[in-house]
Amino acid sequence: MPADTLTITDNRTGKTYEIAIKDETIKAVDLRQIKTDAEDFGLMTYDPAYMNTASCKSRITFIDGDKGILNYRGYPIDQLADDGNYLETAYLLWHGELPNAAQLAEFTTSINANLSLPDSFDNFYNGWGRDAHPMSMLMAGYAGLASIYTDSKKVLDAESRKKQIFRGIAQSMTLGAYGYRFRKSLPFIKPDPSLSFAGNFLYMLFGKEADPRLVRAVDILFILHADHEQNCSTSTMRLVGSSQADPFSSLAAAAAALYGPLHGGANEAVLKMLRQIGSVDNIPGFIEKVKAGEGRLMGFGHRVYKNYDPRARIIKQAAEDVFEVTGKNPLLDVASELEKIALHDEYFIKRKLYPNVDFYSGLIYEALGFPAEMFTVLFAIPRASGWLSQWEEMICDEDQKIGRPRQIFLGEGKRDYVPLANRG
Repeated sequence: MPADTLTITDNRTGKTYEIAIKDETIKAVDLRQIKTDAEDFGLMTYDPAYMNTASCKSRITFIDGDKGILNYRGYPIDQLADDGNYLETAYLLWHGELPNAAQLAEFTTSINANLSLPDSFDNFYNGWGRDAHPMSMLMAGYAGLASIYTDSKKVLDAESRKKQIFRGIAQSMTLGAYGYRFRKSLPFIKPDPSLSFAGNFLYMLFGKEADPRLVRAVDILFILHADHEQNCSTSTMRLVGSSQADPFSSLAAAAAALYGPLHGGANEAVLKMLRQIGSVDNIPGFIEKVKAGEGRLMGFGHRVYKNYDPRARIIKQAAEDVFEVTGKNPLLDVASELEKIALHDEYFIKRKLYPNVDFYSGLIYEALGFPAEMFTVLFAIPRASGWLSQWEEMICDEDQKIGRPRQIFLGEGKRDYVPLANRG
């Protein structure tokens, strides 16, 4: 049998090295033995944006971008979306197995018991202007919880972590709902534990129980957004958490990463594009502009997926269900025809540009009555369960240490200080 090693010959020295291969990876630190002299630091890998670097071992989410596969703990995302609900998905991400009926009931009770924000949050919103972005308020809310829940600093205490994870999953929803109400100058609505998680969220937003079809659509969206492996915000959650920062400070940092338009704001860009196209008749002209480099096809393509994003199919069906209640948005026809043309055009097929999760989600959010600035918050609320599950896994991983990437230094060498009077 061939050895599970990689043989490297350093042509500078003629020396040969055997590097162990495990799980289709090599350890970057093993490259340090490759050096030109005893005082040399050794080789490093240069990988901007972590295009091909594994920063952790995880058992939570599996993605095969070439095949369009997304599994949570081994369960295909379409099965969870078709038959499950968000809270059992959150349980699955955290505990590794789907709950039985008793476990789900206990988990739901614990989440509901933690939905209300601390009393000291009564004055939290007083310092904000009504035009404050809801993501800014969410990030500040997480930071505020870090200062209130002082026991959250006990990150190595399993019971303390458990308590904070319940709080984090539950109060992410409440912070999101209150941010919306504050911008609308509306009084806050206390959560109703008799409702489902998604139903409670819509009730706290709009002050009435929502149509079950809308509740189900939101629940599906929450499932689809709950986790997505080591993306920018999840990696941020792990990196900040590696310093043993409390989970709420880590959540604030993760939310800040999500706030960036290249991560959490893409669905808003899709809506802007669809409005610019305007009608199905204008699609051919728009496609030609994209091919000529005069425009960009938003909502297509993904850093990981080189196939159809499995979440996009599910969201498309959810969008149609929502429009049965709210009335059809004419932009759905534009989106459907644009998708149809792009999927059969050799230009986009060659570049592996397939619809992603953002392509239809903005249409649903808009139909539900959300302004564009709330879209990223709707992403963050369910992603809190994934962030916290990843954080817990990182804390319990003996291989993990405080994050400290290396750099390739290209600056000046040693120089002597020149007094100000002597500088030209």
